[in-house]
Amino acid sequence: MHFATSLVHTQHLPLHHLPLPLSLHSLLSLYSLNLFYSFSLSKSQSCWPSLSHTRRQKTMNPSAEFVEQGMSPQNVKRASCMSVITLAYQSLGVVYGDLSTSPLYVYKTTFSGKLSLHEDDEEIYGVLSFIFWTFTLIALVKYIFFVMSADDSGEGGTFALYSLLCRHAKLSILPNQQATDEKLSTYATEASADTWQSSALKSFFEKHPRFHKVLLIFVLLGTCMAIGDGVLTPAISVLSAVSGVKVKITGLHENYVVIISCVILVGLFSLQHHGTNRVAFMFAPIVTAWLLCISSIGIYNIFRWNQHVFCAISPIYMLKFLKNTGTEGWVSLGGVVLSITGVETMFADLGHFSSSSIKVAFTFVVYPCLILAYMGEAAFLSKHHEDIQRSFYKAIPESVFWPVFIVATFAAVVGSQAVISATFSMISQCCALNCFPRVKIVHTSSKIYGQIYIPEVNWMLMCLCLAVTIGLRDTNMMGHAYGLAVTTVMFVTTCLMALVMIIVWKKKILTAVAFLLFFGSIELLYISASVYKVPEGGWIPLVLSLIFMAVMYLWNYGTMKKHQFDVENKVSMNRIVSLGPSLGMVRVPGIGLVYSNLAIGVPAVFGHFVTNLPAFHQVLVFVCVKSVQVPRVSENERLLISRVGPKEYGMFRCIVRYGYKDLQQENYDFENRLVSGIVQFVETEEESASKLTSESFREFESTAFKGFVDSDHPYTSSSHKEKMVQSTCDIQAEVAKTGSERPENTQLKQESLRILEAKESGVAYILGHSHAKAKKSSSIIKKFAIDVVYTFLSKNSREPDVVLNVPHTSLLEVGMIYYV
Repeated sequence: MHFATSLVHTQHLPLHHLPLPLSLHSLLSLYSLNLFYSFSLSKSQSCWPSLSHTRRQKTMNPSAEFVEQGMSPQNVKRASCMSVITLAYQSLGVVYGDLSTSPLYVYKTTFSGKLSLHEDDEEIYGVLSFIFWTFTLIALVKYIFFVMSADDSGEGGTFALYSLLCRHAKLSILPNQQATDEKLSTYATEASADTWQSSALKSFFEKHPRFHKVLLIFVLLGTCMAIGDGVLTPAISVLSAVSGVKVKITGLHENYVVIISCVILVGLFSLQHHGTNRVAFMFAPIVTAWLLCISSIGIYNIFRWNQHVFCAISPIYMLKFLKNTGTEGWVSLGGVVLSITGVETMFADLGHFSSSSIKVAFTFVVYPCLILAYMGEAAFLSKHHEDIQRSFYKAIPESVFWPVFIVATFAAVVGSQAVISATFSMISQCCALNCFPRVKIVHTSSKIYGQIYIPEVNWMLMCLCLAVTIGLRDTNMMGHAYGLAVTTVMFVTTCLMALVMIIVWKKKILTAVAFLLFFGSIELLYISASVYKVPEGGWIPLVLSLIFMAVMYLWNYGTMKKHQFDVENKVSMNRIVSLGPSLGMVRVPGIGLVYSNLAIGVPAVFGHFVTNLPAFHQVLVFVCVKSVQVPRVSENERLLISRVGPKEYGMFRCIVRYGYKDLQQENYDFENRLVSGIVQFVETEEESASKLTSESFREFESTAFKGFVDSDHPYTSSSHKEKMVQSTCDIQAEVAKTGSERPENTQLKQESLRILEAKESGVAYILGHSHAKAKKSSSIIKKFAIDVVYTFLSKNSREPDVVLNVPHTSLLEVGMIYYV
């Protein structure tokens, strides 16, 4: 093992020079207040519920809350309905912007190529029949009736399905997963017994761990294709909307349309740092006005041009279409699938709205409006075959053309905004799962959780959007690329849903197979048609997804290799204990926070530090920041505190847990929260030890505390074990329980005061500044992956101290080289 030393000297500043000052008296007051507040809470609840859990309780049982306020059952029902209707209206702007702008380009893309030679009523009716049944079966039946029910604590999207599977079948490949994580309030799994099908599937994954990686790669494939949507949606939506101006200004050159579209795209991405909450109040009225416009125009066209267009609902027209057009008709299905672009966004944005509100909005507003729009456009085309490439704007009555054009442009921007925000969310989740380099994540709203902005990703998306718009200049080619990305994401969701049905819902395997075969066959049909268009634009999402897949996989590979190195080279606890309470070095006043990737054991960075500088702080805390396979972790369950070694060693461990939807750089007082939690842990530990006998202590430990031992380095004396791990929720409950009967304990007060005095002396943050290199015996591919790609990504990603929001005045970095 080779190390390279690089120590950055820092002065231990007095407490009043620290970024977050807090005197000893203030700390004591804060601690007393915590004890009092905990005692007040103990009468009603042992730990605070999370925000999402509280929201779910109110959503699931709103009547109890209103009845408690003296409202009659009739008023309760009316209030619940009004709440759903309000959320349904708000969801129109955030969720359905992308889906509602599809009529701009569906018919145009479908009748491109050789199918334009078959522009008669039979083919138009066949395309309309395909659109109707695709929209009904995929969007309405699959997503509204099935997929929307597979939420993860109220969250939706590909990662929500993956998270459900990881928790129920132990499929997670995240490091540092512990049994204590299963006690989280958001980790709850269904109590129903496993069926033989679910047990067989779980045992299959247990016997073949390599399929854990295969499943992750499959999920990342869907994620990368969804990121491709974030590139293609703004380009095709804005260009399709702006190109409508050529209907009225026929002499306008195509270059001017492209320039106007690029200006709108640059403006759209330039405003992202303000956050969607600044302009979100305009989204719902815009999309509502757009849906009313296209549905009204659809009704007008049906009655004016062809009232028999409703006959196209019959599936017979689909068979006639394929029979008459042959291969050209099959290839054109890549344009039909554009009618359901945005259904994944509907599922991914489930966390911002309730399931019932999204279902109501789609079933009663979006679905009928879009069906009428497609029927009206088909009725117009049946009498105007020559206008097939500009049918949408040609079908608009002369008197309302410009108002509809303006609304269409705004609707395209709104639809693009929803996809861009969803891309930010997906990148953030990938970072939490160690599948994407560390990037700057900004929370743009103090009121609406989950609205984030990622500068690097934003400008990257803008450059790619401009490149696609300027390079292709043709919405037909963009549509071919868009169709492949959309169908791939939907197929990934279908496969994950089949696994969820068996493992999570405990359904029979025949039900899951029927679901997979029925919807999977439809999506594979559209994928095959889109693959045929790879040379005509379909290569764009393939190239983008391969690049993102390579980045994600190599980053995950390098990160897991570094973690494996940490596990193999951690310092033996026997060696630490044998050094005595001083650990063989000078213990100076203050608290030292050693950040590590290990949840158990002493990291190699600590051994490397004391080897080169044999002095350390009076109180030593090993801090591990890790992600858990849940959407969110409540604040009172965030910190998991334990003691390392005997009491006189003054060593503790704090595990900071985050969900995949949490932001890991929240600006809260971490130092004071940590010190307060450690003091509460010490007092709870002492009181329990003084009141309970050894037999009752063992029972107490198994119920109230979660104990674990470093299995790799066991040691004989039970006092040396890393034990009595507690979350803040458990600590507050125990302190509240025993607070009124607290015995006077001089030793207890001395240790608590020592910790508070150490805090007053100063806090230092020790981080490992590590570089990974492939071993000399590694293959050329591994050397290229680690020494070139992973090193490049590491140097150009956010540093750990920035991500963890560590104050630079108290930072020490220990340089290390990991040979993996």
